[in-house]
Amino acid sequence: MRRLRAATLVTPDPDATAALYATWFGYRHLESGAIPAALAARWGASAMEGRRYIVIGPESGVPIYLRFVQGATLPRSQALRTYGWAAIELCVQDVRAIFARMRNSPFTIIGPPKALDGAPAIWPMQVQGPDGEIIFLTEIRADDARARLPRAQCAVDCLFIAVHACADLTATRVWFETELSLCGAPNFELAYTTLSRAFGLPLDHKHRIAVLTDAGDAFLQLDQYPTAGDPRIVPPGALPPGIAVISLMASSLPEGTREAGVIYDGARSSILRTPDGALVELIEEPI
Repeated sequence: MRRLRAATLVTPDPDATAALYATWFGYRHLESGAIPAALAARWGASAMEGRRYIVIGPESGVPIYLRFVQGATLPRSQALRTYGWAAIELCVQDVRAIFARMRNSPFTIIGPPKALDGAPAIWPMQVQGPDGEIIFLTEIRADDARARLPRAQCAVDCLFIAVHACADLTATRVWFETELSLCGAPNFELAYTTLSRAFGLPLDHKHRIAVLTDAGDAFLQLDQYPTAGDPRIVPPGALPPGIAVISLMASSLPEGTREAGVIYDGARSSILRTPDGALVELIEEPI
């Protein structure tokens, strides 16, 4: 879990969204303010300067965060049809209990709990948030042979997987392996019902997936999207709508600027873009 640091989501009302995550997931408010000009410039999103943001974290205190930034979000119908950061995955202690709770929440259940195809120890469910964001809520019941996965320390714990939708999975995998020195098991195929529904495919259709790891920790999932997928439309000067940025820790950066706040803690950071245009923020680890 040492590489993941934060996911940044765009929402029209960061305060209202953070309050929902506090009520339904037990996440705690950690920081709020306005996006500094230097950070907006580093993102290549000058229009985000001065926008309100809120950082929240899980009740467990694990230092992996969610950041909400004020802006226009992705239409709900496009959430699983555009390339880039498609979903965040949070680990939970009891997915059936979370399922029962979500039925009375503002989050829309788009996939009930069931064992992952080919991995009976992993039990995910999927919801869509009030701003259209896709969230996997996953209970890990036993170790998986392919990679090390976390056990939740509270009802809804930290982000542990970021899901990237690819126009060309092979090219995107090579990019991550080359730019970030990641590795992983061979690509595999599984029945992925939420993605099949989004594209009108049979529910037993097999989708090609890759899971990337660092030092044995799985933290990135790459999904090969059908050819009917679309590039994400980004307003001029803005962050990509929906899940906009995934922040990762890096052992060292050749260059970068320093930023204050709970996510950065004064460290240097820089930005890369995947072949599909998704923003990867690298934050330098303390020496």
